[in-house]
Amino acid sequence: MRWSRKIVLPMLALATAASGIVAAGPTSAGTVATTGKQQSQQRYAPSYTNPLKLRLPSGALAESCADPDVLRGQGADRHWYLYCTTDALTASEVGPTGSPVLHNVPMFKSLDLINWTYQGDAFPTKPAWVTGFVWAPEVVYRNGKYMLYFGASDTSLPGGGSAIGVATSNSPTGPWTDSGQQVVEPQGAPGSRRWIFDPEVLDANGVSYLYFGSYFGGISVRRLSADGLSTDPASQTQVAIDNRYEGTHILKRDGWYYLLASATNCCAGPLTGYSVFAGRSRSPLGPFVDRHGVSLLAGRVGGTPVVAQNGNRWVGVGHHTVITDFDGQQWMVYHAVDRNDPYYADEVGYTKRPALIDPLDWRHGWPTVRAGRGPSDSPMPGPAAQPGQRTAYKPRFVHEPHPTRLYKSLSDEFRSDTLSKQWTWIRPPAAGSYRLDSGQLRWQTQAADIHPPATPLASVLTQPAPKGNYVVETKVRVTTPPEGCCFNYVQGGLVIYNDDANYLKLTSASIWNTRQTEFGKQMTPVAEGYPSYGNAVVGPVGTTTYLRIVRIGERYTAYTSLDGKRWDKGATWTQANSPNTKIGLVSMGGAGFSSNFDYVRVSAVHVHPHWDD
Repeated sequence: MRWSRKIVLPMLALATAASGIVAAGPTSAGTVATTGKQQSQQRYAPSYTNPLKLRLPSGALAESCADPDVLRGQGADRHWYLYCTTDALTASEVGPTGSPVLHNVPMFKSLDLINWTYQGDAFPTKPAWVTGFVWAPEVVYRNGKYMLYFGASDTSLPGGGSAIGVATSNSPTGPWTDSGQQVVEPQGAPGSRRWIFDPEVLDANGVSYLYFGSYFGGISVRRLSADGLSTDPASQTQVAIDNRYEGTHILKRDGWYYLLASATNCCAGPLTGYSVFAGRSRSPLGPFVDRHGVSLLAGRVGGTPVVAQNGNRWVGVGHHTVITDFDGQQWMVYHAVDRNDPYYADEVGYTKRPALIDPLDWRHGWPTVRAGRGPSDSPMPGPAAQPGQRTAYKPRFVHEPHPTRLYKSLSDEFRSDTLSKQWTWIRPPAAGSYRLDSGQLRWQTQAADIHPPATPLASVLTQPAPKGNYVVETKVRVTTPPEGCCFNYVQGGLVIYNDDANYLKLTSASIWNTRQTEFGKQMTPVAEGYPSYGNAVVGPVGTTTYLRIVRIGERYTAYTSLDGKRWDKGATWTQANSPNTKIGLVSMGGAGFSSNFDYVRVSAVHVHPHWDD
């Protein structure tokens, strides 16, 4: 495990920040009169292929638009407007030091939500009180003005620290005038300031709210003043635990408020495992719970997956906004990383995050991207971006691969008092550190891991993986307390093991004060400056947790469950198969606890013909 509370990124690899929500459609934007011929010509919107095309004055395309926010113009303005976090637009534009030029909240406009033209930067000069970066634009229209909320990564305020600011304009592209005050001030003692990032504005029942926060401190909400320039500190309410979420976005549907947020590292190049999760509440103040009823405030933290990488070129998908087109279809605009082209040229470690768009669908009361298929990298029917248009997109919900015939020779219910001969140890464990008892393998957690050259290296219990596609599943209880800090990084679960330097693992893990299911990838060798480890997270941890990995070719997808019946689908990592690939178990990351496994089951897999269309 490589993710920690204080994620250390290269200097220019900016932390993510928030995006806003604008429900744009026939009821929230101006209409444009069209003739019958025009309506016929415009009936269906054109198709698109990700990423969005962001055209610069030079004719080149912008290479990144992280933490995107989208707003439709008011009245007769037919354009949509896109705002990105501070970042380089191209590697070819360099400053005096030879590093790429950073643009403080670049702005674009579009008529079709696919092709965009650059409109300048919201802040040609940063507000004087901002000493760090300007992150996470959230743009709303209220009181006859456009208001751009942003996170300041550091400030000149006493003690420093991050804060939320706001600028106003009569136009969606500025010029923007900073209010000169903080909507949310720095919090915490100097030197250990909370992360006040990622603003999100919601108007509900005549009250305005501002959500903010990130991993270090969690996510909170405050009442926003009538003029939108300040918040009430006394109204602050925590809505998500720390060390799990950032980039809050709120949707309202059928009387529910849905809090959508992103988890893990935004910017680990080709090993970025960023994903989006949801919880819902009848109140904008929470408590927000996932589809299993687990709170986003719980130590065994809740969250229902909305979108994760699916094995195509896009990884690290998240930090989004949602819009509604003129045909009533919702669309998620979010950033991702191209695992085949993750970095700016000659800037290894500086992750590019181009903007994507895909339909957001609803099933059984929960949102999912592209009917459960995740990010698209082939032609898709486009959004109805203008009145009179329709989208040709219709959701066809995915049929997930599932286990069929059990491979008895590769499965073990642990009903004997000794390990079956199918198992082989990679580095035998200490004497007396495991036993078979009452139908369980009870294995003490090791003060070791499998990250060469770190020592000591942990024992791994393995058996040969079957040929072809398969499902491997276990049920595990890791005996760490349900919450509380700190047991980093005690874990137990499954591993797909080529060798110590090349493996995937799906575990029930302790991450600071939380318990999460982590799906990690170790990869070696890598090019100089590239990461060797990346991680995603999946569904919640229970008293016992069911873990499942489905292999289809070189794609391995993680699933987790609290009851063995309802499964949460997580991220997909790719890993080359070898004659030495093994299925295994791990129990490691720190001493003093145990991983208790009820079984290991390996099965053939049924794959629906259109499961990944």
